[in-house]
Formats: sequence, C-alpha cells, structure tokens
Amino acid sequence: MPTTEKVRHLSAPELLDTVVDEGSFVSWDAEPQQPVLTEQYAGDLAKARDRSGTDESVLTGAGLIRGRRVALIVSEFSFLAGSIGHAAAERIVAAVERATAEGLPLLAGTASGGTRMQEGTLAFLSMVKITAAVRAHRQAGLPYLVYLRHPTTGGVMASWGSLGHINVAEPGSLLGFLGPRVYEALHGEAFPENVQVAENLFNKGLIDGVVEPGELAELVGRALDILMPRRTSGSAAWPEAPATLAVRPANVDAWTSIGISRQPRRPDLRQLLKYGATDALPLNGTGQGEKDPGLLLALARFGTQSCIVLGHARPLRKDAAGMGPASLREARRGAKLAEELRLPLLTVIDTAGAALSQEAEEGGLAGEIARSLHELIGLESPSVSVLLGQGAGGGALALLPADRTIAAQHSWLSPLPPEGASAIVHRTTSLAPVMAQAQGVNVASLYANGLVDHIVDERDDASLEPRGFCTRMAHAIEYELASVAAVPVSQLVASRARKFRNLGA
Repeated sequence: MPTTEKVRHLSAPELLDTVVDEGSFVSWDAEPQQPVLTEQYAGDLAKARDRSGTDESVLTGAGLIRGRRVALIVSEFSFLAGSIGHAAAERIVAAVERATAEGLPLLAGTASGGTRMQEGTLAFLSMVKITAAVRAHRQAGLPYLVYLRHPTTGGVMASWGSLGHINVAEPGSLLGFLGPRVYEALHGEAFPENVQVAENLFNKGLIDGVVEPGELAELVGRALDILMPRRTSGSAAWPEAPATLAVRPANVDAWTSIGISRQPRRPDLRQLLKYGATDALPLNGTGQGEKDPGLLLALARFGTQSCIVLGHARPLRKDAAGMGPASLREARRGAKLAEELRLPLLTVIDTAGAALSQEAEEGGLAGEIARSLHELIGLESPSVSVLLGQGAGGGALALLPADRTIAAQHSWLSPLPPEGASAIVHRTTSLAPVMAQAQGVNVASLYANGLVDHIVDERDDASLEPRGFCTRMAHAIEYELASVAAVPVSQLVASRARKFRNLGA
C-alpha cells in the first residue's frame, strides 16, 4: 500500500500552475478580514504568511482548464496546516457564491487539518455556511469537483471536501475525519495503518479515483465536456434518425432469445461504453463506503448527447455474486446526479438476477429495489432505459422505469429466470422454454404490450459482431436521449407514470 512518507506535495500556487492553462488564472482574493486577534495568534498569522508566501490558507479565483473557464478554491497547507478560520471561510463562501452567480463549474483542491483551533467554535461553525454555499451551487445545476490533497482531515473533510459531484484524490494522501495525531493523543496508540489513505478510500467506494496532480486537468476537462457540453453553431442539430427505428422483433421464440442473451461473449455495458460512447468517465461506489461490482456508474456522451449512465456490470466470473443492495444505493447516487446536473439518465439492464444470500437480505435488497423504483418513476430528469441482455427479476425491474425503452432484439424481462418460474409452476425446470413463451418475456411481447419503444437488431447474435452491435445501440441511445431531452421534465414525469399505468392495455 502506498505511504505518504518522503513525498513532496504541491503548494497551492504550484497546483494552480499545474492545472490551469498558462497565464489564465485571475485571483478573486481581497485582503483577509481577520477577527479580533490575540497577540500570540497575530504572531502565528505573521509567521504563516512569511512561511507560505500566501495571505491565508486558501487561494481563490478563476482560470481556464483546457480552454474552459473554471472557478477554483485551493488550500495552502503550509499556512497554519490549511486550517479554516473566519477569514478563510469568508473567502471560500465568496468564491463559491461568485462561481454560482457567474454560472461557472467549481474545482476545490483541499489540503487541511480542519477548523482553526485558535478561533474556536465560531471557526468550527463556519463549515455550515461553506456547506450552504456549496449546496446552492449544486442546486443551480453547476458542477462541483473536489481534488482531495495530502492531508485533508477534520472539518474540511467533513464538509466541503466530501460534497463533490466527483471526488478524486492525490495518490497516497492522508484523508479522514480524525487526524491520526489526535487519535493517538486521545487513545494512547497509533491509528491503524493504511486506513486513512486515498487508495483505501477508493477501494471502499468513498472516492471516485486516485489521480496524479499532472493528470487532473485532463480529468476535469473530460468531466466538464460531459457535464457542460460546449455548444457550437452545429451542435444543436437533432441526431440523424437511426436505421434501427425500422427494426421489429426477431422472428424466434422466447427460449431462443434467452439462449442467445446468455452467450458468454455477448457485448455488455463495458463494451457498449468502449465501442459506442464518444467518451465515458467511470465513477466509483456510493460515496458512503459501499462498492458493489454488480453495477457500473459513469458520466458518458453518446454522439452529442451527455448523460449519467448506470447499469448492470455482467460478472466476469461464473461464481461471482449477483447484484447486491449496495449496487442499488450506488444507482440512487446516479439518479441524484442526473437530477442535480440536469442531465438525462441512461439505465442499462443486463442481469441474471439479484444476489440471493443472507448478506443481501440483511442489507435490505427488497427495500433498495423499492426505493429504486420510487426514484426512477418520479425522476425529475429525462430518462432512457436499455434492455441489453438478460433481465431477470427485481434486480432488472429496479433499473427499468424510464421515458423511453430501447431493447436489443434478443433481450428479455421476466419475474424470475424461466427455470425458476418453471420450478414454481410445474415443479420442474424442464418446462422453462414453455414458461418463457407463456409469460411473454421476449421483445416481441414487450413491444406489443407497449414497454419497448425502439429495437436494435442483433443480426442473429450480437456476440458475433460486438463492435457493430454497440455502434448501432449507441446511435439509438443518442437519438432517444435527444428526444427526451427536448421535452419539459414535468411532462416527462407525468407521461412516464401514464406509460406504466397503461402497459398491456
């Protein structure tokens, strides 16, 4: 596991020089207005200014990152350990509010021990007003990106350092709520090693990535190209109507389609993003300490259409556990991102079924499916769902509700895998083909009953031409994303509910 020993970390000015386009940064900082100072604290501030070369523990301003104007707040750790007192908090709040007023995305680069102890409880309380400013920025639909630098602990980690739409960290950085020195002083022993380190937080689903400072500008540029697409004179043109609009269900029975959907080499969500998306930026986990390999969450762009993508990640091993409750908590993170950032949500369904285990039951799988349905049927954002392959049970249903549904020709949707349904009704799995046909699980039935709106042909079997299939699916996705994005959200929510109310009528 990486450590933080003997590693030189960039100062605030050095980070700005690394990330911002040369010569483009303009400071927003006025002279800090300090509270009433004791003689000792005044001396501490003077020494901190001399040592750091900055006038406070944060620098703010705006500059270009890959040609795009971005507001920045960057901590200077060498100024009293990057601590936040009255003047620093006022500077942060003013910068966040200005970014919101000017409609700018905001990048925060934290490095702080937390609240400034010399200023006591009032400094501690300033975390609330900073959080309020960040909340208003996010509610305005503006991206808030966080780069956690070494070290970030205490009140900063527990407020504006953990509120990014995307949170990434410097390699090997110390990150956590409780500073290890405080823990040791209180408990008389060292804090366990390799817990409060960026790589461990990534593995636990708490942050989205571990990124070198020199790679940050590229990451921010890619993220903002998806979250805030640049508009040119020709970019508003409607996508060309894809040939798949004329495709109809395959002329085969349901069991044949199920067999095709289970081909090991069938294209999955990973390949759809690789071959079909213009760009895709994976996110990681719930941000709350959970990470389930059964679900993939990403920012993506299909042609000219940006979206939040969440979908089933087909297991890479046969013995892998099914989708668990944590995956649906991660899905709800994706739904919230779509609503806040005012982007369409794309859900991709391809699952043999949710996990059947004690852990899944005790983790509240049934409740998470219910909450996912609740979120998606009332989602205050345009939505498109894709039936990509298998669609068994509640794990598939949980990602289904959307304004438009696209289906691969041999995808399917059923209450249980057909073998399970056959066992319940006939006490044998041998009648699974009969059950599949009788239950109307295939695309022909789903299309006839009004669930599926758009079918993508597989030319017999998508596993035989994964790149071509993913390209056709991507064109269909781009078209449907554009179609729902053109409709007011209030109309979408109402028509979505009507669609599912009237299925099969």
